[in-house]
Amino acid sequence: MRALISVSDKTGVVDFARSLRELGWEVIATGGTMKLLRESGIEVLNISDVTGFPEICDGRVKTLHPKVHGGLLARRDDPEHLKALEENGIGFIDLVCVNLYPFRQTIARPDVKMEDAIENIDIGGPSMLRSAAKNWADVTVVCDPADYERIFDEIRTGGNTEKSTRLQLSAKAYTHTAEYDMMIAGWMRNQAGLSEKLFLEFDLAQSLRYGENPHQEAKFYREAEPVPYSLAFARQLNGKELSYNNIQDANAALCIVREFDVPFCVGLKHMNPCGAATGKDVVEAWTKAYEADKVSIFGGIVATNRPVTREAAELMKPIFLEIIMAPKFEEGALEVLRTKKNLRLLEVPMEGEAGSVRQLVSVNGGLLVQELDTATRTVEAGMCVTERRPAPEQMEDLNFGWRIVKHVKSNAIAVVRDGRTLGVGAGQMNRIGSAEIALEQARAAGFTEGLVLASDGFFPFDDCVTLAAEYGVTAIVQPGGSVRDEDSVKKADELGIAMCFVGERHFKH
Repeated sequence: MRALISVSDKTGVVDFARSLRELGWEVIATGGTMKLLRESGIEVLNISDVTGFPEICDGRVKTLHPKVHGGLLARRDDPEHLKALEENGIGFIDLVCVNLYPFRQTIARPDVKMEDAIENIDIGGPSMLRSAAKNWADVTVVCDPADYERIFDEIRTGGNTEKSTRLQLSAKAYTHTAEYDMMIAGWMRNQAGLSEKLFLEFDLAQSLRYGENPHQEAKFYREAEPVPYSLAFARQLNGKELSYNNIQDANAALCIVREFDVPFCVGLKHMNPCGAATGKDVVEAWTKAYEADKVSIFGGIVATNRPVTREAAELMKPIFLEIIMAPKFEEGALEVLRTKKNLRLLEVPMEGEAGSVRQLVSVNGGLLVQELDTATRTVEAGMCVTERRPAPEQMEDLNFGWRIVKHVKSNAIAVVRDGRTLGVGAGQMNRIGSAEIALEQARAAGFTEGLVLASDGFFPFDDCVTLAAEYGVTAIVQPGGSVRDEDSVKKADELGIAMCFVGERHFKH
């Protein structure tokens, strides 16, 4: 029995090769792999000794040879194949252990040059993997060091791998080469300015019990590389499995948390914030967020950008919540919250820059792709378009409201004061409807003066300004950009309301 080993990732390969040799296998190796194995005291053949041809072109050509691919592709049950091998002095290769040049790691470097990327495009490796995978009935193909132990155990026990294992490894190898080629194609097309193709690579993170409704099947996939504020890379510390709707809601909450550097907490239901607040610490932020809407938070999701302390956990525990997310839970907090066996506790990485992240939305027969809306302009005094100027404390609330309303379903209105939401109007078919909902919530909570209103889109009429004044709003932030902006500015001046135009909208459909 013969094995050919040629790996870029040399994790575990010395022990794997040594184990094969101890079982009497002949081992063939290339370049750096051969050097490592020989230095480790393992007897191996150089690939050139098998092919009778030296490695050329700086190693670009070494395994693309009939004595390699003939030995891999020949069917053991086909007399003509066996005759061809015998006539040409080609021996079988029964196992191929190959992983590929680190193209992903190379192009991930911010200063990568085209020539460096090109040199890390593997040619011989994928060819051997595909040949071995095609002939899986007779050949074992290995591309993942995690499989070494399983493969060796089967060979030691039965003299060879099991046929079912070889089929699984074949599928794994084709997946590996497909992902590798897709990554190269995507990068090269980007360099060439081509955009008519989109390649996606996601791994199964979890099979879900069902989708939005019990009669719908669903799965949760994640990207290959971790990003901050991602539920796909969170660590669950307690509670039952996440559902499809849990994941949707939790993602919406994390997008809001990402907006704030100061201690912040948000309660969320059906992908809209029902209470959000900043505070001097997580306890104050939670308390203000909860008091913003004690009714809607029932059965909701909570996310904070600070570690959850025992004190905060004691306050959260009496409330029925589906999920609590934070960068960390202190031990005391876990002791308190784990007494609720169904409450999902998720530690979510919140460090690092996400960069330009794509947002993918499926539509019937197609896919919409856009850059994720992560940038948010700071509301500044120079953006004021009215005679009345915002007071310094109002500037803080204008920025708070602007960051919250960005994540409310359009048409969106948020009414805030003192760093917390007092009313949220979401998803109405007209903006005045959203304003009425948000303002009425604030009034019902007993707040009728000094309010700040934020709108995700411009005001096509001055009706929202008129209504806002009736409910005690003294400052408004909106994108501006309507052909009738002047009507709203004039009305604000009449009513003594300060208004800022940010010059950027945040529709969320």
